[in-house]
Amino acid sequence: MINPDRTTEPAGRRFKNPFWTSPLDAAFRELESGPAGLSSAEAAARLGRDGPNVISTRSRQSLFGKALRRVTEPLTAILLLSAAISGSAGDWQSFVIIVLIVALSIVLDIYQENEAETAIEALKKSVAVTATVFRDGRTIELPVKDLVRGDVVRLLAGDLVPADGFVIASHNALTNEASLTGEPYPCEKNTGECTSSLIAEARNALFAGTSVIAGEAKMLVAETGAATTFGAIAASVQAKGPMTAFERGVHRLGMLILRLTAFLVLFVLLTQLARQGLSLESFMFAVALAVGLTPELLPMIMTVTLARGAIRMAKRKVVVKRLSAIHDLGAMNILCTDKTGTLTEAKIALVESADAEGRQCERVARLIRLNSQFASGTRSNLDDAVLAGTAAVDSNWRLIDDAPFDFERRRSSVLVENNGEIQIITKGAAEMTLERCTRIELSDGTAVPLDASRKEEIASLFEAKGQEGLRLLGVARRTMAADYAKISPDDETGMTFVGFSSFLDPPKSSATEAVAKLMNAGIGVKIISGDAAPVVLNVVKILRIPSQGLLTGEDVNALSDAALTDRVSSVDLFVRVSPDQKGRIVRALRNRGYTVGFLGDGINDATAIHAADVGLSVEGGTDVAREAADIILLQPDLNVLADGVTEGRRTYANIMKYVRMGTSSNFGNMLSMALASLILPFLPLLPLQILVNNLLYDLSEIGIPFDTADEKGLSRPQAWDISSVLGFTLIMGPLSSIFDLGTFFVLSSIFKVDPEVFRTAWFVESITTQILVIFVIRTARPFWTSRPSPVLAASSLGALAVALLISLTPIGYALGFAPLPSNILIAIAAITVAYLAVAEAVKPFALRWSPKGFQSLAKGEYWNGVWGYLRFK
Repeated sequence: MINPDRTTEPAGRRFKNPFWTSPLDAAFRELESGPAGLSSAEAAARLGRDGPNVISTRSRQSLFGKALRRVTEPLTAILLLSAAISGSAGDWQSFVIIVLIVALSIVLDIYQENEAETAIEALKKSVAVTATVFRDGRTIELPVKDLVRGDVVRLLAGDLVPADGFVIASHNALTNEASLTGEPYPCEKNTGECTSSLIAEARNALFAGTSVIAGEAKMLVAETGAATTFGAIAASVQAKGPMTAFERGVHRLGMLILRLTAFLVLFVLLTQLARQGLSLESFMFAVALAVGLTPELLPMIMTVTLARGAIRMAKRKVVVKRLSAIHDLGAMNILCTDKTGTLTEAKIALVESADAEGRQCERVARLIRLNSQFASGTRSNLDDAVLAGTAAVDSNWRLIDDAPFDFERRRSSVLVENNGEIQIITKGAAEMTLERCTRIELSDGTAVPLDASRKEEIASLFEAKGQEGLRLLGVARRTMAADYAKISPDDETGMTFVGFSSFLDPPKSSATEAVAKLMNAGIGVKIISGDAAPVVLNVVKILRIPSQGLLTGEDVNALSDAALTDRVSSVDLFVRVSPDQKGRIVRALRNRGYTVGFLGDGINDATAIHAADVGLSVEGGTDVAREAADIILLQPDLNVLADGVTEGRRTYANIMKYVRMGTSSNFGNMLSMALASLILPFLPLLPLQILVNNLLYDLSEIGIPFDTADEKGLSRPQAWDISSVLGFTLIMGPLSSIFDLGTFFVLSSIFKVDPEVFRTAWFVESITTQILVIFVIRTARPFWTSRPSPVLAASSLGALAVALLISLTPIGYALGFAPLPSNILIAIAAITVAYLAVAEAVKPFALRWSPKGFQSLAKGEYWNGVWGYLRFK
């Protein structure tokens, strides 16, 4: 929260440890302030030294800068170089197509980046605008940006807290800190000391971005600007994270294509130079090879495939903000989720009312309802849960007086009358309510003395309920004289303990099935929560979620980044963690090689959402969480997320089809031409014929986004594996080259054709095998058992028809093609059939091999599938 123009840390001192762990008198000394606040002169000096108390906003990069950054990506640079070469060779159609596709891709990326930058604007809306400050011994209203360390601020119910600071006075102050801690309960504030480093336990501190919901308080400002907890979240959202799984994959693919292109071009140039010197024609041939290896339509295929995936996901109530996040969702193998709102209902519910012996008791439910119904003062969400979870009492009950809740007593009492009987009904913190009692009421309604043994039994019962993650309110009563008309806290003595009510944020009934579905899909689920360990453990137990290991926020603090990276794989539960710790956990998981998703809905989740490969939020989440997220679930339900994962994997499968087809086919063709240039006295294809071949092949693949995917490929996380792409290319590419060389032999040695017929025949063989093999390698199954989508079939066969029309009719004469006799066409058909048969046989190995060596093949799975199909037929 420093001035955007400042690049240095504020000069004022900062607390080395969490500020709230310092004693208040020491804080006054360090901040050189007092209960009356600062003078205007001193405040002005500090404002000039530390800068204004505003959210730090990094200046936005210009559109030109954003575009330039993307142009330098290897794949984009290759495409643009290819466009320039095509234009210089006179192929303006290819030039225009490539430039338009690249421009569209860059525009979409920049639009998504601008959308992400609005997260900071959403953060700004979450802080106060003005504050009541003590200056020069009087209170004045000042803009929040003018607050400095050492200021004393007065806060009333409804105020947003403008900075981080100490509570120096409190009158029943309650704050809502759910956005920072995830705690659904109001947080009581007082002036006591705190030794814990956890925000959720800092009862003596107030934090920027939270709100006062009841009472009033005075705060000594300890941290402003970027030094606040809120400022740290803002900085983390602005920070550029590491590349996502999708970005890493595209970058590596670009580098792979760049290396393959450089190898072939240099090979051709050097061989031509050695054989006959470097002519213009041989140079243009090498240039055409470079263009031929470039997957011009990859940006379009990716964009269309991702867009179709986004449309399908929207129908499943999943809204995609960053298109490439669809791939990352499919690649996700670890999901980190907050507890509240995803595993639980995100609302407090009354789950049980029990007597002093722990048995279900309607009498306790009736008495606690009377207290919640008649008590004045601030109504908490516990009161709302009581009123929603108990039956209405009859109209004979009448309120006479009450003693409202306060933090010293932690109780509230009402004096009520029913049919002439007057009694005090008290509810409050279970242990403190029990302390005011001398008797207990048993299950049969009789009252007996509360001796030490019974008191110990009840305390054990409280502890057991607390271990289940339940929050308890004790209920007691005392019969009063018929003329009693006024009560005070002093009357809360000699009472009879009746029982207690238990409260919980109830787990969702659908969460067990949803988590099981995610885990069956190969996704590990880790819970990262600001709640205490008993609460999280109870939810995990109720939902029967398999888990191992638990770390608290203090444990995480004690670990270095390297140690946390080492531990994080074996731990599934993280409790009492702060916003920055959530981000550290996500980054540690990514450093371990996982593709990580984070699902959260609060301001405290924004850091982790931003740090994840794919950030997820829900429709009802805070503005900050939704703006930082890549994907928004319209329902806070993990079942919706599981459906989205399936769509992500289907999208990935179709993108990888194009990558495998494009790289292997282009590499095979270009390798064939490079080898042919060594043994033929003429160029095997003219540069323009190469470009036409490449363009028609790319057009044949435009139906890929509409294709179906193998069910097996949807069952496990899928991510870019460039080594497998390279392995596939190095098997299927040279395989096609072997048949090309066979074609060369048949044409030159058997038919002894002239260069024009040779080029025409090889063009026909090349484009036919390239396009028809699409139907073979689009599926890991035997190709005849998997039907392509009608759109892919139409685009592929349509492109083949156009290619044959151009090469076998007078239309192609202008491109250097010549008529082919029937015997050559029959030979080409035979070569094509043989190639497709061998490609089908080799495919299982190609899909599973990488340059590092053969990977384990599924034991006979492919061939068992072939045999099973034949037997069935």
